Amino acid sequence: MSTIQNQHCPILLASSSKYRAKLLAQLGLDFVQAAPNIDESAIDKEMPHDMVSRLSEQKALVLSEQHPMHIIISSDQIAVTQRNEILGKPLTHERAVEQLMQVSGQKLTFLTGLCVLSPLPNSADGWHKQLAVVPYYVHFRPLSLAQINDYITREQPLDCAGAFKVEGLGISLFEKLEGDDPNSLIGLPLIALCSMLANIGRPILGG
Repeated sequence: MSTIQNQHCPILLASSSKYRAKLLAQLGLDFVQAAPNIDESAIDKEMPHDMVSRLSEQKALVLSEQHPMHIIISSDQIAVTQRNEILGKPLTHERAVEQLMQVSGQKLTFLTGLCVLSPLPNSADGWHKQLAVVPYYVHFRPLSLAQINDYITREQPLDCAGAFKVEGLGISLFEKLEGDDPNSLIGLPLIALCSMLANIGRPILGG
């Protein structure tokens, strides 16, 4: 792999998410954003781990033709209940209430897929691909309907999988958090991303 070429490639975040953009900006990188616009539906009998890995890869690949000289960073996230049910973005207050009632007093697993595509000349498809799925575990307090409604009204977490924002009042919903990278809970596993960027000659720190 040509690390020299990757040192000069611009970076594209394959997401319109303001949360992922804020996380990536923490690394001091210059980047642009583009929405991948793919079908994010699950495939029949697809396991959650396989789903986030596939969607992360597809988000990067769908933008690769329009951005052949970029390092493309993409991510996908789902929340999985103890009954192996997938929770997406609630989008409405009523659905957010349903989701938080469902996980009250329960453990919720967040799976965050990460893909980094970097230009690789003279390869079969022209790209070097790195993939990872990072888990994070959230233990919810037993929540009353009044607490849930108060939280949703104040925080409006309608565009967040699982109906909460960990960086805000969401922290009051939890008994315990478990995992290697709390950034993955927000939508972009920065620890894994730093390693992937270092692998292609773009370490965050020099020297």
